[in-house]
Amino acid sequence: MRDILVVDDNAINRQLAVYLLKKGGYNVYEAESGKQAFEFLKGKMPDVILLDIQLPEMDGVEILRKIRADSLTKAIKVIALTAYTMRGDKEKFEAAGFDGYLPKPIEPKTFANQILEIYNS
Repeated sequence: MRDILVVDDNAINRQLAVYLLKKGGYNVYEAESGKQAFEFLKGKMPDVILLDIQLPEMDGVEILRKIRADSLTKAIKVIALTAYTMRGDKEKFEAAGFDGYLPKPIEPKTFANQILEIYNS
């Protein structure tokens, strides 16, 4: 795993994730909306997409459905990166088809390792 696309409309959250992943040696790309994410996917296929659930225009679950419906992108590992942290949320997002779930706020010391663990599972 080398390439990660971070999709989050909150610039501070996105910058933190990008910083931590670059520090971990990954090639990191950014999008602040589903539209930008799909534009990116026209030219490059990341190994992992970190996908915020609450996005303008199209939420993360809808974006995931479109990713899974496309034969070119359906195999990309997609991890929900979300502030939804109530009991049952993790299971709800995994049932929707996400490969993993990471709650916000991001835990800087373990963030990159958590992604690697999900990618390898």
